[in-house]
Amino acid sequence: MRKVHVTFYHRCPQGANFSIERLFADIRGALPVNIESRVAVSRFPSRGFLPRIYNILEAIFRQGDINHITGDVHFLTYLLFRKRTVLTIHDLVSVHRLKGWRKSILLFFWYSLPVRRASVVTVISESTKQDLLKHIQIDAEKIKVIYNCVSLHFKPIPKVFNAAKPIVLQIGTGQNKNLERVVMALQGISCHLRIIGKLKKTQIALLEENSIEYSHASEIPDEQIVDEYRACDLLIFASTYEGFGLPIIEAQATGRPVITSNILSMAEVAQTTACVIDPFDVESIREGIKKVIDEAPYREELIRLGYINATRFESGQIAEEYSKLYMSLIADASTSSPGSFSNKNS
Repeated sequence: MRKVHVTFYHRCPQGANFSIERLFADIRGALPVNIESRVAVSRFPSRGFLPRIYNILEAIFRQGDINHITGDVHFLTYLLFRKRTVLTIHDLVSVHRLKGWRKSILLFFWYSLPVRRASVVTVISESTKQDLLKHIQIDAEKIKVIYNCVSLHFKPIPKVFNAAKPIVLQIGTGQNKNLERVVMALQGISCHLRIIGKLKKTQIALLEENSIEYSHASEIPDEQIVDEYRACDLLIFASTYEGFGLPIIEAQATGRPVITSNILSMAEVAQTTACVIDPFDVESIREGIKKVIDEAPYREELIRLGYINATRFESGQIAEEYSKLYMSLIADASTSSPGSFSNKNS
């Protein structure tokens, strides 16, 4: 079987934000032996004109048989061989935060132009696909949905549910993570809210005003993230916008009941295996939390269904989808391979 050399392009590391890198490390580890990979990390963070120009030029000399822009550095597609380039778009959250000319500039340089410079665009959910089609002109056939995978580190760890005072895990503190409504929903409910993410002063004030017992941590390593899921009794993921919603699957793979939003990708990922709520309605969030805490048979059924749901996102299955995509591009490419390189799987 022919060897195929794939270059995975990653952004320059910044802080503790490594979700994309962790995802594709798992995917590379599950790729078949005929696909050899290396990681090309941008030298500079994606800030300013000159650093981005350098990253674009550097990318030219790091090409493989297939070039895969894994996310967040879409502009690296500009000067790569188009017929051998795959672009993964995770979400359009920045687009939703902007208005006017800033939004137009972002859409053109971050989405429209990179999409034109890629042979195939992969997105991590049908919800993201529809969002992309709504904002830019693109042939829907060019977009392929390939879900995120759950890391093998998340394994079933049974835990006796503490109905008297459960640990409620909240992943993220950004605007879309909806922490404020979650806090208001928890008022008067006996629990400990465990928050992963940096808290704003206004969020701390709201926690104190509502007499919520809580603790928080930020910029934690992968091993601790796994431990956080193991320690909690349930996950609350009432986000108002996600490209996918990986915490849903991570909690389910660990064996924890999940409460999540009934909109966008969250509903797509969870389907009927989680307690779904309206993330814009505090009372709906509250009712969902109380139902999971108070009704043991319902809670156990969520855990059972969650295990089954998590199998849809195993790394081997997701890697196979990417493998088929790479091989189809190789078969269709009219240009010759730029040459092989040493295998640097990571």
